[in-house]
Amino acid sequence: MRYMIVVKANAQSEAEVMPDEKLMAEMAAYHEELARAGVLLDASGLRASKHGWRVRYTGSTRTIVDGPFAESKELVAGYTIIEVRDRAEAIEWTRRFPNPTLDGSNCEIEVRRMFELEDFQQGEAVERFREMGVGGTSAR
Repeated sequence: MRYMIVVKANAQSEAEVMPDEKLMAEMAAYHEELARAGVLLDASGLRASKHGWRVRYTGSTRTIVDGPFAESKELVAGYTIIEVRDRAEAIEWTRRFPNPTLDGSNCEIEVRRMFELEDFQQGEAVERFREMGVGGTSAR
């Protein structure tokens, strides 16, 4: 089972205030533990929304909307993807996730289980994703 740990943006991350050495060390130690346990698939921070855009769909029309975006609480600042045996193991790992704020203030991270290709009705389209090597494999 794959899970994505979502670190929500805040005013500091949107202002591009970089984490200090202490927070980077805590994050590095945590991610090293994940890697040693063989559950880390990927992790990264995301640049502020002013460097991004959204695609707005109106029927078949697509409109590009450049950032920044006003509601930082609805934005993602970073993520970690883990692959574990079950929900209980995911909770065990995410309970240990370092507080991602620069000053240790109150915040929350969000954890969401990812779909695996096996979750979808099997057919030619799913096989195309499998051939690309994306979509998860439920290997654990």
